[in-house]
Amino acid sequence: MTAAILALSAIAFAAARPNFNGTWTMDRARSFGLPPDMNQTLTITQKDNRIELETKLIQPNNERTVKDTYTLDGKEYDFTPVVPPNQPPATGKRTAVWLPGDRGIQVTDVTTAETPKGPVKTQTVRKWTISSAGELVVDMYVDNPNISYEAKRIFIKQ
Repeated sequence: MTAAILALSAIAFAAARPNFNGTWTMDRARSFGLPPDMNQTLTITQKDNRIELETKLIQPNNERTVKDTYTLDGKEYDFTPVVPPNQPPATGKRTAVWLPGDRGIQVTDVTTAETPKGPVKTQTVRKWTISSAGELVVDMYVDNPNISYEAKRIFIKQ
């Protein structure tokens, strides 16, 4: 009997992966580590181990949309990073996994930009979770030889 209860609990727990589907608007007042005049809206389509993401970056005189895909299988994939205007092109490798206990996801990007001083590698780690209030919380950690910083973005589902 105990084994049956444990098996059913494990199945229920495994089925409880967060659902990121939908349109999410950033709560600017509770987010940090952003350009002072930027807002974001995310449109997420999640199916099994694949997340398709459309990020709308909104600034006073500039609005752009960035599309991306995360494959949550722990394998490393090549991708072409989107770089801000007037920045050198970059190449990238990405790994995306479910967090332990399926609490959320972790996406690790390692990008290499060719600069006049030689190649610069940057590692960006994003951790996505859904808070107890139903908000999407994206913790981001960026490290390269020139800078390290942390940012947090909190999104409200529309």
